Amino acid sequence: MSGNKLTASVVLYDTPHAQIESVMKSVLDSRRVERLYIIDNSPNDKWRILEKKYPFIRYIHNENLGYGASHNLAMQEAIEDGSVYHVVLNPDIRFNAEVLPFLVDFMEQNHDAAYVLPKVIFPDGELQYLCKLLPTPGDLIFRRFVPSAGFLKKWKERKDARYCLKNSGYHSVMNPPCLSGCFMFMRLSVLAENDIFFDDRFFMYFEDFDLIRRLHRVAKTLYCPDVSIVHDHEKASYKNKKMLAAHIKSAVRYFNKYGWWFDRERREMNKRVLREIE
Repeated sequence: MSGNKLTASVVLYDTPHAQIESVMKSVLDSRRVERLYIIDNSPNDKWRILEKKYPFIRYIHNENLGYGASHNLAMQEAIEDGSVYHVVLNPDIRFNAEVLPFLVDFMEQNHDAAYVLPKVIFPDGELQYLCKLLPTPGDLIFRRFVPSAGFLKKWKERKDARYCLKNSGYHSVMNPPCLSGCFMFMRLSVLAENDIFFDDRFFMYFEDFDLIRRLHRVAKTLYCPDVSIVHDHEKASYKNKKMLAAHIKSAVRYFNKYGWWFDRERREMNKRVLREIE
């Protein structure tokens, strides 16, 4: 196992106790994280007790800066402290002790990679298809609002399979330009050298798509199916109108930044990954 320093960060906002306990257990069991940054954007600082209980925890209680901006605080401090790798964790994920050591070794063997996402499964073991093409506005409208039943079902399944790269089988390492941000294992030198951090204009949603896209310009952003994590994916924007509004606001900001229908970089990155998985 490599001795390169690994740090991690979790952002909280009135996060359920069970989720905090679960992700903490995963980090502790791995015995690999040298510093865990807990950025708590909740109204009170009741979780400060964790810093007293676990010396490797750095607890930061902040006003709510947003998801990406909060993780930036941790990553920038980790870089200053000499960390080589950093993993951004959603509080609703959990993983076995071998995952983090494996991914450190994987990155040591893939020096041209800036990011790796392991296989992600639901609690029942079903695979989550979290490797994607860079989205068009049509992709997002289609996935969110077109029903999955009736005469549109097969058409939607075909489009979804292409967008989520399902034809790859998810059995091998691949290099997509867009991956989930639920577990972002990154090489910090690439972020520091290219000044690539979360764009704090994305308060919530699309901050991961934006960051990974910029990383993909300068290095590989990989999916590795050899280890897996569990993600209790709740799809809050499908259940809560306030979250849906936040999702739409961030989508508009994303397409304003990169282009709505005319986006040459998106077209080229998507063509490349589709060729590679054929």
